Amino acid sequence: MHRRGFMMTGAAALTAPMLRAQSAGYAETAGGLDQLHALIVRQGGEEVFAEAFRGPGLDSIANIKSVSKTLVALLTGIVIDEGAIEGPEARVLPLLGLPDRDDAINALTVGDLLSMRTGLESTSGGNYGAWIASDNWVRAALAQDVVAEPGGRFIYSTGGWHVLGAVLSEVTGRSLRDLAQDRLGGPLGISFPPWARDPQGRFLGGNEMAVTPRGLSRIGQMVLDGGQWDGDEVVPERWIETSWERRARSPFSGDGYGYGWFLTRIESTPVRYGRGYGGQILAVAPEREIVIAITSDPTLPARSGGYFGALKSLMAEVMREV
Repeated sequence: MHRRGFMMTGAAALTAPMLRAQSAGYAETAGGLDQLHALIVRQGGEEVFAEAFRGPGLDSIANIKSVSKTLVALLTGIVIDEGAIEGPEARVLPLLGLPDRDDAINALTVGDLLSMRTGLESTSGGNYGAWIASDNWVRAALAQDVVAEPGGRFIYSTGGWHVLGAVLSEVTGRSLRDLAQDRLGGPLGISFPPWARDPQGRFLGGNEMAVTPRGLSRIGQMVLDGGQWDGDEVVPERWIETSWERRARSPFSGDGYGYGWFLTRIESTPVRYGRGYGGQILAVAPEREIVIAITSDPTLPARSGGYFGALKSLMAEVMREV
């Protein structure tokens, strides 16, 4: 997985000013997107472009919305490696201390949650408000109608990720926020301030996490480097590889989906990315040693045929220029 072919030292480091000079095209494009707040591009382990066009700034906390799902997937890999969960095939109900059920959800696995193939009716979109108005978000997510077999088709739903966050907390005895801070924040030198909680006090899994744009780009660099940061393992390399195996297809974008990562090609290069409402993006292209972190106005939509499509075009422009 260590796909970085070199460290930017010596003559390679001298290319950084050239890369910055060549960024004028995509910088102009990014600046023209009124919804976009910040853009950070890393290549070869170095930050080659960073600008906050509007919004709170490069080193200020930003709500990354559903890119949170990608981070929860990384935490799941860490917890599995630590032995608190046997693996993606582990059944969910016993991990939560819940009794068996007499429907298909009895067989629901951690892998089904990670790939958004729970078979349960979505709690996102038009159902989101009613779900978070419930008195127990885990119970309400698991009480949705069964509309497909677990492990079957892709059903985008934040509720499943909240269930997964509850699983991680249950098996480790730690809150999701403590896990994020200890397992990701500490090693990478970034902070995760508290975010929304359910009525039982559990931090929302799969939405509303916040980190600085530079912190988000550091997470992308760690992932691109095979889970390593400063020579230490943060996320198991084999977990990242597993997460990038295609398991489903998004009916909205047409892109593939693994464990917390969308899978696509941009400029003929494989790209793995997390996507959040409003246009929050963490994208990695290991074959090109590129990381792209984008934060945007979290209150406005970013549909595949609209602003998110513009962001994909921006990423294509970045990849052409760097």
